[in-house]
Amino acid sequence: YALIVRLERTASGLAPGLYLYAGSAHGPGGIPARVKRHLKPDKKIHWHIDRLTHAGTVVSVIPVPGGKECAIVAAGLRLPGVSIPISGFGSSDCLACPAHLLRLPDGFALDGLAERLGCRDTIAGMAPASVRSARDDR
Repeated sequence: YALIVRLERTASGLAPGLYLYAGSAHGPGGIPARVKRHLKPDKKIHWHIDRLTHAGTVVSVIPVPGGKECAIVAAGLRLPGVSIPISGFGSSDCLACPAHLLRLPDGFALDGLAERLGCRDTIAGMAPASVRSARDDR
């Protein structure tokens, strides 16, 4: 899955802006459970991404059933202006990727991002537009 997070202020060494985090959800509950945890405001800080979701706002979720976060990162890095803001962020257990967090350039259009990342599948209730309702279910 991919989370799109907007930071309004500097946090955890990251400048304000739009970020894409690529994650996996192999545990119980899969992607819906993992995303629900990311959207909780009062969670224990455990993973790198928890610091980002605590300081910012998840503005979109792109579910990728059976997808690999490394493939999402590779596809994201092929997009114009996308960069790695902090080496190793979110990828401490990955030997292939420089990070699982990408900085999206200012003015980046989110429309069609799933397709640009090669993600066409969705999970009912977890489409990007459902972030608002998922937050309301907390």
